Amino acid sequence: MNLSVTSIDAKTLKSYLHDGEEIALLDAREEMTFDKRHILMASCVPLGRIEAIVDALIPRRAARVVWCDDGDTVGGKGLAQRAAERMATLGYTNVAVLDGGIQAWDDAGYRIYSGVHVPSKAFAEVIEHADETPHIDASELKAMMDGDTDMVLFDSRSYEEYHVDSIPGAHSVPGAELVYRFAELVPSKDTTVVVNCGGRTRSIIGAQALINAGVPNKVVSLMNGTQGWHLAGYEVRKGATSTLPDVTGDGLKTAKDFAANVATRFAVQAIDKKTLDQWRQEEDKRALYVLDVRTREEYESGHAPGVKHIPGGQLIQETDRHLGVWGARVVLVDDAGVRSVMTASWLKQMGWDASTITLDEIGGASEKGAYAPKTLGLDTANADLIEPAALKDMLDAGTAAVIDLDWSRAYYQGHIPGAHYIIRSRLADDIGNVPDADTLVITSPDGTLAQLAADEAAEHTNASVKVLKGGTNAWKAANLPIEEGPTNMASKAEDLRLRARELNVDKEEAMREYLAWEIELVNQMATDEDQRFTVKA
Repeated sequence: MNLSVTSIDAKTLKSYLHDGEEIALLDAREEMTFDKRHILMASCVPLGRIEAIVDALIPRRAARVVWCDDGDTVGGKGLAQRAAERMATLGYTNVAVLDGGIQAWDDAGYRIYSGVHVPSKAFAEVIEHADETPHIDASELKAMMDGDTDMVLFDSRSYEEYHVDSIPGAHSVPGAELVYRFAELVPSKDTTVVVNCGGRTRSIIGAQALINAGVPNKVVSLMNGTQGWHLAGYEVRKGATSTLPDVTGDGLKTAKDFAANVATRFAVQAIDKKTLDQWRQEEDKRALYVLDVRTREEYESGHAPGVKHIPGGQLIQETDRHLGVWGARVVLVDDAGVRSVMTASWLKQMGWDASTITLDEIGGASEKGAYAPKTLGLDTANADLIEPAALKDMLDAGTAAVIDLDWSRAYYQGHIPGAHYIIRSRLADDIGNVPDADTLVITSPDGTLAQLAADEAAEHTNASVKVLKGGTNAWKAANLPIEEGPTNMASKAEDLRLRARELNVDKEEAMREYLAWEIELVNQMATDEDQRFTVKA
């Protein structure tokens, strides 16, 4: 089979980033290794999860795609080469590999970055510098609290992050909700509004969004967020709960007026369904993303068919996770046209061709439930399935061994007793760390990833290979035993980079290093020729 995979050098990749055409740069390594050094414009797409990621990340099958790694191999072949070949088998027709990988890029004198979601974090630093976004530090916030200042504190992260750790008195208002619900949350123009996140990015973007919208209040970001608060020695609250207020008629009118200001200033276009249908017909020539930016609860209660969900604030926080094709069209869906406009205003400045459409215009909310990404390659998977009860009997008899392909964090939180954790991309190298058994059963959260891995596992073991039907979720639903902790780690847990607050040692030092890294990004962007930011004054 002709896998349509070519090889290009660093100079050619550099030219791709500057020729005005769409480009997707994908890194095939796991997040921990990606975090150490990578190319600015790259999205982290681990080899073992390609089928579950690329349909949504690279919606155009003819998109120009370049894969890279840092000399990493598995089973004797480079990760990027394996990833490119796998992508080609899934129907992508313009796939290349960076010859020599990141080292070749480095050797050519081009810049290397550390960290994750770097484009988003760097963009926020550029915004703060260009727009002179006002800020206060933790000691100033504490003085305001102690002095009973007329103020509100909004945590602009996801609710889940807010619930884990937050500043006492903060309300959870995820980024795109700030302007939309502002009139309900801040009834007086004399109230000072402070916006925080865990570090800097969403604090800056959230505060500047309110300023751009033209709210009458004094608005500031909290410099360094909850990490700065923690480092100052103040209490961090665990388990906080907060609910968003409903938007009333008057509040909605105010929010729409705010959004109109932003749409005019940043030339955010609202399109109709006819235009969207035309763009969909042109997907062979131009990549198109259609994303619903409302809250998860709103999306699950009703959304347009086939539209992916990602809250607007999270989209700006991690664009590389959702928009793999630089220069693509992005259409944001929202019921009231407020959150979509605010989100689009940032994407346009980052380098995407972003516009908005209302839920009614796109055809209404005829589907319910959570967003389920399409997994490619399942049509050719031919796994032998086993029911949870049957697996339990085999484990009790000592005739089976289990491989779990879940994310390491979820594996620690609960897995089948005796299971062995393996990163799918390391399966060929690490399956030997699993004890011999008559039957090898592979599982993943819903069993999908396990089905994709079954044939590869069979190539590297003499055992009979089966897949747990319904995955670990089905095992749990059957009320079967669960084991917690990092037991039986057949692969090193390099799939997820731990945040500073998740560390058990040197937490404060990690926070300081992270914040210093974020702040330095603005200086790097000032001399980086690849970034596509165009900040509108």
